[in-house]
Amino acid sequence: MFFQQLVNGLTVGSLYALIALGYTMVYGILKIINFAHGDILMIGTFIGLVLVTKFHLAFVPALLVAMLITAIMGILVERIAYRPVRTADKLIALLSALGVSIFLVNFAQLVWGTATHPFPANIGGDPIILGEVHIGILQIWALGVSLLLMAGLHLFVNHTQMGVAMRATSYNVDYARLMGINVDNIISVTFAIGSGLAAAAGILIGVYYDAVYPVMGYSAGLKAFTAAVLGGIGSIPGAMLGGLLLGVLENEGAAYLSAGYKDAIAFALLIIILLIKPTGLMGRNEQQKV
Repeated sequence: MFFQQLVNGLTVGSLYALIALGYTMVYGILKIINFAHGDILMIGTFIGLVLVTKFHLAFVPALLVAMLITAIMGILVERIAYRPVRTADKLIALLSALGVSIFLVNFAQLVWGTATHPFPANIGGDPIILGEVHIGILQIWALGVSLLLMAGLHLFVNHTQMGVAMRATSYNVDYARLMGINVDNIISVTFAIGSGLAAAAGILIGVYYDAVYPVMGYSAGLKAFTAAVLGGIGSIPGAMLGGLLLGVLENEGAAYLSAGYKDAIAFALLIIILLIKPTGLMGRNEQQKV
């Protein structure tokens, strides 16, 4: 049972990691938490569902188009809800994020209703059996796509000019401006990437659980935020590690204790890590002059 739950945990954890990347990238540059991130995921998932059911796109093209549309939506959210209050108190940005979250949930309920919709991705096949461990085709897709996107993000951030500019902006916004970096464009790109990854994670969650509904972003976003803090908010490798670790510990704990303790295990782990290492597993201490 341990290895079966390990596979299940890595699958779910990779999805947590994809979502957590959006939280940690935005925080790394703006030092704010985008609490609308989970609801952007939900909208991206519904867009993918519409592309599959109404426009009859195959799963992969629908995934890519939904990521693109959601990335554009992330840019619009940043320009409308965050850029005007960027220099204001952090509490104002938090309230703006909560306002966007409420708006997106109500918009989804108005357009698609409050019911749960199945996600017919037409991905099937016999599972791979390794001893007593069964690895389903959907698990392979979810884990494979998640790891591919995380690897692509790693290459983008570390081996492209835009990625270098993002890291410089994350280190110090004022210094980045002095070096000629267009900080506004970098922030827009950050929101676009985070939103696109969230849409991919949401679609994979919708396919994996065969359920899409307007408030699905709340639980997914909360778990991903936990993963981001666990790994070290602001650290991209930390978000990946935190998501995978959270998924594995959740599933192992649910198997050996009870599924009812799944959420309790996640937040108990978060409390323990923050008591021992407040910056998270891969976070770094920052000194600020007051």
